[in-house]
Amino acid sequence: MTAGQTRAWERLWPAMGRDVRELPAGGVDLDGWFGRSAPVTLEIGPGMGETTAALAEAEPEVNYLAVDVYQPGLAQLMMRAEAAGLTNLRLLRGDAVVLLEEHLPAGSLSRVRIFYPDPWPKKKHHKRRLVQPSLVSVVASRLAPGGTLHLATDWEHYAEHMLEVCSAEPLLRNRYDGWAPRPSWRPLTKFESRAEEEGRVSRDLIYERI
Repeated sequence: MTAGQTRAWERLWPAMGRDVRELPAGGVDLDGWFGRSAPVTLEIGPGMGETTAALAEAEPEVNYLAVDVYQPGLAQLMMRAEAAGLTNLRLLRGDAVVLLEEHLPAGSLSRVRIFYPDPWPKKKHHKRRLVQPSLVSVVASRLAPGGTLHLATDWEHYAEHMLEVCSAEPLLRNRYDGWAPRPSWRPLTKFESRAEEEGRVSRDLIYERI
């Protein structure tokens, strides 16, 4: 991490973050951690936090959770949150699957977002992709009825894989019977702009919990 990220981690992590491996057994007391009861959005893999911070700032009435294994990215996200004065964002470092399976109760989430996960483009690495039937199944079970799973990627084959996997989950239905329109509320990041310049088209998918 940079010196600034290290300082931010030391200063902000005790209040804003927790390590998945150190969570007590059972469900996380989200109401207690946030200091209020509100709909919960979980973002898996916030990267450097540009989009996450902007979306949390735009919806102060929503409790935002972000989980990632990448410490510099989480530190950068905390710096963005501090600069924006956010009070509705909490971070978790570790495995999203463990968090979902062991610490988030059924029906506890209003939304789950997975934006631009690592595509692992080589065929021999496809098994490492985050979006797999096992993950989608547990995500669906943690969504409240009417809650949404929103995915986005700029890799065509991964998008098709996501479509296939999510469409096979019986607890979910595709809101658009195919690709969703790109939402105007999602910030256009440098990452997405670069993908467009390189000829890769971003595709969104939005599934609703039945």
